[in-house]
Amino acid sequence: MWGVTFADLRFRYRQFLIAVIGAGVVLAMALLLSGLVGGFGAEIDRTVQGVGAQWWVLSDNAHGRITGAGLYPSAEAAAIRQAPGVTRAAPLAVMAGQVARINGASKTVYVFGVQLGNMGDPSVTSGRPLSGNGQVVADVTSGAAVGSRIQVGSQHFVVVGQVANRTMQGGLPVLYLTLHDAQVVALGGRPLVSAVVTRGKPSSLPAGLSVLSNQGVQQSTLEQMSGAISSINNSRIIMWVVAAIIVAALLYVSALQRVRDFAVLKALGSSSLALYGSLAAQAVVVTLLAAGLGMVLTNFMGGVFRQPVVIPATAYATLPAIAVAIGLISSLVGARRAMSADPAAAFGG
Repeated sequence: MWGVTFADLRFRYRQFLIAVIGAGVVLAMALLLSGLVGGFGAEIDRTVQGVGAQWWVLSDNAHGRITGAGLYPSAEAAAIRQAPGVTRAAPLAVMAGQVARINGASKTVYVFGVQLGNMGDPSVTSGRPLSGNGQVVADVTSGAAVGSRIQVGSQHFVVVGQVANRTMQGGLPVLYLTLHDAQVVALGGRPLVSAVVTRGKPSSLPAGLSVLSNQGVQQSTLEQMSGAISSINNSRIIMWVVAAIIVAALLYVSALQRVRDFAVLKALGSSSLALYGSLAAQAVVVTLLAAGLGMVLTNFMGGVFRQPVVIPATAYATLPAIAVAIGLISSLVGARRAMSADPAAAFGG
């Protein structure tokens, strides 16, 4: 039985190859969708961890999100700095949805206003760090080259440095300005901040403020993307269904072409279950090959997305199991043809 099964695979290899390629591309897209979901969390993690703090003091109105609209007077930073348990503190202004003119094009960016030489002031990958007002350090995805001039709001800045992996909300680049410049750009010069970041947890805070860990900020901020994450996960399930349809269509055609083969095997004593096993084996081989091809293709297809794509190891680990499940389900389509084969047809004309 198994010899016949794999001989048929070799005989119809062109048909099976088409199914492997088609299902492989679909499974690659499913992996990439997992990577998009992973990218949402990874970019927040990189940006938050890049600040170099342990704790974030946010307005209660921000509900734990650094992308929230909760602002409070920068004077509170002094009180937080003096709070028991704090060894270091720095004010931070995080402004979402700002518009920058870069290379003649308008781009939506995040603005981080930082205190020079303190937490939040980024380490650059090229160029030099901020040294005063009128300067900006930009994430490389912004396209702002070192030495170029850009406009944020109504203000003009010189790009003095670049950083990598500093994006938010699906690939929006982060621009780092001095705290003063960020307040001018987004707050009309008002002395407000969106957070005070600390090393050491403050044991007391001014009214209306709360403290969160890096992990708490990441989780709360990621919740803002819950709708997009749910939509992407649903799309991934659709990709699995499409892969199953591709393999099922192949097996159905294969079963039609093998009706006489099945009749002969039944005449020789093969059971209906054994015939189904033959189809299931072919389906599993096709889907496992498609899964392997999908893993390879993700290395070349990730560049089609502008946002970070971080495929978790669990997605790679579970894909073969998903492929086997798809194969077994797909093989049910041709099972009826195999099981209903009439042994008498083996001796027909």
